[in-house]
Amino acid sequence: MSKRIVIPSLIGAVAIGGMASAAPAKPTVENNSARYAAGSLTFTAKVTDDSGVQGLKVLAWPKSSDLKPTAEEMAHVESATCKKSTAETSVCTYTLKVTQKEAADLPKGTWYVSALATAKDGDKTFVPEAAVFSVTR
Repeated sequence: MSKRIVIPSLIGAVAIGGMASAAPAKPTVENNSARYAAGSLTFTAKVTDDSGVQGLKVLAWPKSSDLKPTAEEMAHVESATCKKSTAETSVCTYTLKVTQKEAADLPKGTWYVSALATAKDGDKTFVPEAAVFSVTR
């Protein structure tokens, strides 16, 4: 089984001396979609941060596993390919090829994609269920 598949905007304002200044925004992960078809999984998301996008980590996991990955665990998974569309926004795509044998071993049913977005300034946003898809045969 591939190691790439796991089986079994915070914005604040601070008032200082009567003046308000906005705290840096965390990255946002929007317009997420996942598509599984025999042979591949594709996850796409728009990631935005005021400092720019450094990257997006992605993990697909079956609901039946009760995995519930954490942000810390996401640091060690594979990265999506991100293409900058503006200074602040990138469209990130993760594609995973699945062999016939791997596909036959995947649990049927609901799967989730977790995502960890990292901005160029080091801020991070973890989305535990960024997308959902089904594996059928």
